Amino acid sequence: MANLNMSNSTNSEAVPFKNYNRLILGIVLGVITFWLFAQSIVNVGPAVQHSVGITPASFNLAVSLTALFSGCFIVVAGGLADRFGRVRFTYLGFILSIIGCLCLIFAQGEVLFIIGRIIQGLSAACIMPSTLALVKTYFQGKNRQRALSFWSIGSWGGSGTCVLAGGAIATYLGWQWIFIISIICAVLGMLLLKGTPETKIEDPSSLPKFDYAGLFVFVITLVSLNLVITKGSTFGWTSAVTLSLATVCFVFLILFFVIEKRKASGAFIDFSLFKNVPYRGATLSNFLLNSVAGTLIVASTYTQQGRGFTSFQNGLLTIGYLVSVLCMIRIGEKILQKVGAKKPMLLGPLITGSGIALMTLTFLPDTLYIVSVLAGYILFGLGLGFYATPSIDTAISSAPEDKVGIASGIYKMASSLGGAFGVAISASTYAAINASGQSIAISAALGLWINVGFCLLCFTSILILVPSNAGKHKSA
Repeated sequence: MANLNMSNSTNSEAVPFKNYNRLILGIVLGVITFWLFAQSIVNVGPAVQHSVGITPASFNLAVSLTALFSGCFIVVAGGLADRFGRVRFTYLGFILSIIGCLCLIFAQGEVLFIIGRIIQGLSAACIMPSTLALVKTYFQGKNRQRALSFWSIGSWGGSGTCVLAGGAIATYLGWQWIFIISIICAVLGMLLLKGTPETKIEDPSSLPKFDYAGLFVFVITLVSLNLVITKGSTFGWTSAVTLSLATVCFVFLILFFVIEKRKASGAFIDFSLFKNVPYRGATLSNFLLNSVAGTLIVASTYTQQGRGFTSFQNGLLTIGYLVSVLCMIRIGEKILQKVGAKKPMLLGPLITGSGIALMTLTFLPDTLYIVSVLAGYILFGLGLGFYATPSIDTAISSAPEDKVGIASGIYKMASSLGGAFGVAISASTYAAINASGQSIAISAALGLWINVGFCLLCFTSILILVPSNAGKHKSA
């Protein structure tokens, strides 16, 4: 099994630790509390809106806020995990996940529901960088790549299962059971992590104070931008509210760069990490490829509203996505070991974009469109599976040892923010075009083509930024 690396532990002596498989399973359960259960909400919108009593606009805002708050606070949590312990912050993430799920289960009205979604985002912010840092600490070489494969199965596989799982659970048990099962997984994950030696930076007092001013300005910037995207059509694109939010976003964005530029150390986003070219390419492409999450909400909404599918029937269309992404993640690991990271990373967005393009053929009759969507989801999953492990390996292996928590946090911030804004942009485009008088088929096609564009941008960023030898230095 993997070699134990205690270089970041608070213990002066190496602590015997042999429960690697148990640790991996606990980590995977933590990852799926967000990527599987929290994301299942995209396929159960009508049931939730009717049960809780919230408007479609508020529901769409709640969907994107989870990923947005995860993205905003993931760097904070990564830095704090480096200081106070990665195991401790993984436990905190589990606890927040349970609290967020309880808020959703008992919500009556939009306030508690939105609060629950925000807490789920904060839970993900604690779990994602902490678990990646644990992988870096306790696994080396091929064992690390294996562990990252399973981490990716939880992440990409969870997102591949969320539409099907959410639809099935909502149809046969009720949507609240999605989050009851998530609570069970969180409790099991906490039990599996029991006994894992703590790991953190040996002398956290030597680290600079956290940049809370930068965090505050960053959050205001992104929340105001998200409100413009998701609520702009409701407020009116030229209304005083929308224009005020846009102004706040612009002013605070400038203020954020001014604050960060003046920080000699301890900045909210450590831009020095981006001087490392492989890390820069992996993180930017990760943001862009995660933006295709908008595909799920647009395709799910269209098949239910435009084709009359139930949420479970719509979920069945995504089975190919689930199978292909799970299979390809391990294959991507093997390809990484043989040819390096760049080639599978380039194949990822090309194949994913081809799959989304098949879903844009909304002019086809029902039977042909079903075939097109089934094939599209298979390619969608294949592409993500090619990309996942090589990208994660490139990012965390390029990070300095004393900044692995922060670097992991920024990488996962890119995932979450990409997903948040991808969903917001795609769903808002679909709704705005449909409201303008265009048919639902045309609205869905244009909303999906935006995601094809994200894939092309992702491919370009990898081609330019990721060096050809990325990942080839790995040894057995």
